[in-house]
Amino acid sequence: MEAAPFHTDLAGAPDGGQFVWAKADDGVRLRLGVWQAEKARGTILLFPGRTEYLEKYGKVISDLTSAGWSVVSIDWRGQGMSDRLDDDTRLGHVSDFIDYQRDVSVLTEWVVSLDLPKPHVLLCHSMGGCIGLRALVDGLDVSRAVFSAPMWGIQMPTFARPLTYVIPPVARLLNKENTFAPGTTPENYVIETDFAENMLTTDPETYVWLAEHAEKAPEFALGGPSVQWVGSATRELDKLFAADRPNIPSLTFVGSDEKIVSIDAINRFHTGWTGGEWRLVDGARHEMMMEAPAIRQRFMDETLEFFAEA
Repeated sequence: MEAAPFHTDLAGAPDGGQFVWAKADDGVRLRLGVWQAEKARGTILLFPGRTEYLEKYGKVISDLTSAGWSVVSIDWRGQGMSDRLDDDTRLGHVSDFIDYQRDVSVLTEWVVSLDLPKPHVLLCHSMGGCIGLRALVDGLDVSRAVFSAPMWGIQMPTFARPLTYVIPPVARLLNKENTFAPGTTPENYVIETDFAENMLTTDPETYVWLAEHAEKAPEFALGGPSVQWVGSATRELDKLFAADRPNIPSLTFVGSDEKIVSIDAINRFHTGWTGGEWRLVDGARHEMMMEAPAIRQRFMDETLEFFAEA
């Protein structure tokens, strides 16, 4: 594998990371990263959310490796430094959500080739929670899983939900499926949204840090999703809701001030899920790992305690 770049100056990640380019079986080039802890107690597979990239998790990875865990992660297709899938690189696009499992396969094959220590556990955020749940349903070999604000449903007005089924096929007929979904823009969220109005975090320092990333590394910039992405996500969530729940211990966190993913959907996904538990975190918004210090510390402490039992 060929070495890939990494913005050490922006990330706040621990030293010693290894970054490579790898290709999925359909030719899409992906960026992978690994941080190996000395005498590691196991390995965390970190699945980021939509619009995210390795550098954004630098401080999180520092916490995890300081606790004795090796960490491996990825830039999903269509974001970060991995290949963008449309001529407009600001468009969050994927042809089919199942294609993200091609990326999971690349990551897990790398984990095997590196002989990273077991137990292997899974940590997912937002869209990564949708990708991670599918991977678990399909047999991803991990001992435990933690989900942060998983995208198992998207918040929207009740009247708008049927449109996620209607608009994509109409757009496809009009050859408009690779356009920004209604209500979204090409602009980077942290650049165009004031802190007071943001739905990501209550921590002003973190918000400034994320804006600094957007300004100093414009190659990370990503706007709204495509119509095709929305339609494919809707179909995938329907399939996941109908699927059997993974037979491993899982723990899900969602903030009481969550305004991006659906708390109701997270609750419904846990109905009858043996071994699945979810916790509402008072005062937290969407980015649990990028929240105010007390909230972030609670999430990290409870996550690491849960993983310690793997």
